[in-house]
Amino acid sequence: MNNIHKTAIIEEGAQLGENITIGAFTIIGKNVKIGSGTKIASHTLIEGKTTIGENNQIFSHSTIGSIPQDLKFDGEDVELIIGNNNKIREYTLFNPGTIGGGSITKIGDNNLFMGYSHVAHDVIIGNNCIFANVATLAGHVEIADNVVIGGLTPIHQFCKIGSNVMVAGGSVVTQDIPPFCLAEGNRAVLRGLNLNGLRRKFENRSDIDAVKKAYKAIFESGNAISDIAKELLENSDNKYVHELANFVINTKRGIPFNRK
Repeated sequence: MNNIHKTAIIEEGAQLGENITIGAFTIIGKNVKIGSGTKIASHTLIEGKTTIGENNQIFSHSTIGSIPQDLKFDGEDVELIIGNNNKIREYTLFNPGTIGGGSITKIGDNNLFMGYSHVAHDVIIGNNCIFANVATLAGHVEIADNVVIGGLTPIHQFCKIGSNVMVAGGSVVTQDIPPFCLAEGNRAVLRGLNLNGLRRKFENRSDIDAVKKAYKAIFESGNAISDIAKELLENSDNKYVHELANFVINTKRGIPFNRK
């Protein structure tokens, strides 16, 4: 049985699962689908072609699925997909995709979006990420799993953030950040490996040692990073080293590190 406040507006056509809570003065648009167990607080707007999974918690004054902040947008059929078990705090803004970016903004499972965080058009986010207050993702940004973005941190459009990355609060990210790394600064640069994150993620110490060795070879040897990455792919059988090396080889915006 759903618990819907009498002042909420649910437009005809909206699809609601079971055991959903919808607070006062919230508006749910006609093309919205909401999975079972999701709780939506008061004064929230959910519109557009938006699909929200199960057991999400959306706090008050969030705006979910409003049209992209892109001047090229002209009413095309675009979509926002949100997975399960996400916490979306107050005054957050999530936009759907655009035709030029594949038409979909997609968010995975078990993420925390703190107050005033923004997910722009065509953003792809994995699972188990944390976005602190006023983390701001521009269009076409890609975020892998287990990423932490500090507060007041904007990420430039088309940037990619690898898995298990931590970006310090107050940074400005304008280039790609490889997996397992720490980044900080305006403009953000690599500050080493996210060792605390790796200790929580990796079961074997040997994997951490392999990533440490690979990081030093790529970013501290003074040689061309793409050449070193290709050598690591050929000479290492460690899957995490391969993940790091492939990211370096395939970067489009470049990687910000202090060259020796």
